[in-house]
Amino acid sequence: MGKTVNVQQLIAEKKSSRNFLSVFEKLIPKLLLLIATVSILTTIGILFTLLTETFEFFRRVPLLDFFTGTVLRPLSQEPQFGVLPLIMGTLLSSIIAMFVAIPIGLMTAVYLSEYASERIRKTLKPLLEVLAGIPTIVYGFFAFTFVTPILRSFIPGLELTNILSPGIVMGIMIIPMVASLSEDAMSSVPNSMREGALALGSTKLEVTSRVIIPAATSGIIASFVLGISRAIGETMIVTIASGSSKNFTFDITQSMQTMTAYIVEVSSGDAPAGSTIYYSLYAVAMTLFVFTLVMNLLAQYISRKYREEY
Repeated sequence: MGKTVNVQQLIAEKKSSRNFLSVFEKLIPKLLLLIATVSILTTIGILFTLLTETFEFFRRVPLLDFFTGTVLRPLSQEPQFGVLPLIMGTLLSSIIAMFVAIPIGLMTAVYLSEYASERIRKTLKPLLEVLAGIPTIVYGFFAFTFVTPILRSFIPGLELTNILSPGIVMGIMIIPMVASLSEDAMSSVPNSMREGALALGSTKLEVTSRVIIPAATSGIIASFVLGISRAIGETMIVTIASGSSKNFTFDITQSMQTMTAYIVEVSSGDAPAGSTIYYSLYAVAMTLFVFTLVMNLLAQYISRKYREEY
């Protein structure tokens, strides 16, 4: 004889299962909300730490002296903490990088989006992704041991550590980012716009320059700004190849130091906790945080502005 099943038991089990699922469905949104707030809480924690330590630094060093000083000598008997040499090094290296990354990245994106066949596109895009996956410390040694000697053969006055070589290599590193984001923006332009322009007698070059690029401007500009943010925040390349000389100069052949390289130098050195040099680490980090935040906000603003226009 098979086991008899009571209908009431089946109904009770069904209700129990349904109650469990109902409770589980109510918990899922709260769990997802908790996970989503982790990044926000992390950002708040980082910002709180930077602000508290930065305020302590500015209790010891005047704010005006920090942002207008052209001399940075944290280890001298009479230390000076002017951040302008670091800002100059960061800006020069980023400008050089974008002079390399923007034209090459944009032309690569144009070729992949408008001219390359499907087979070539499937070959080149993975190669760009491999270029983006190379560790930055490898780029740093590449700049120091390969690019700098080549540049010194053409520029005799170029120092062994300089800001030109890491700037060029940073540009090479950023090319995949600019090319990929710009290519995505161009590929998202409707084919009807291409076909309409071609039907009016436009050449392929005219369609690309007068229709596709203007229509994809929001994504292209955003890729440029994000590339600049990436260059500003780069650490290992400039730490290895640009040197540690805190020079305030426009001469790109000289050794200079960026904000990220200074942070590495101080955090890995002998600066005791609680000293002014130690707190200067957080002041420079806060300045770098503001730089990257402004660039990201600028990218979002430009992207929205051009998206509305086109």
